[in-house]
Amino acid sequence: MADPEMAKKGPYIEETPEGEYWWCSCGRSKKQPFCDGAHKGTDFKPIRVTVEARERLFWCGCKRTGKKPFCDGSHRDL
Repeated sequence: MADPEMAKKGPYIEETPEGEYWWCSCGRSKKQPFCDGAHKGTDFKPIRVTVEARERLFWCGCKRTGKKPFCDGSHRDL
């Protein structure tokens, strides 16, 4: 599998309301950090996340986190 595109070198910090979200794992989405279907034709699949209550989340932007879909600081090594 090819490496994902880096959408942003750092996290997307968002106040995220409760609900279901699909995190973009390929880096191609125009609706970062969420999926818009741009992965079609690749080996990448979006990651489903259910947020139980509104909270401030750090969504990975570099797409290389070990804690998908959340930032673990991996962007610091890029």
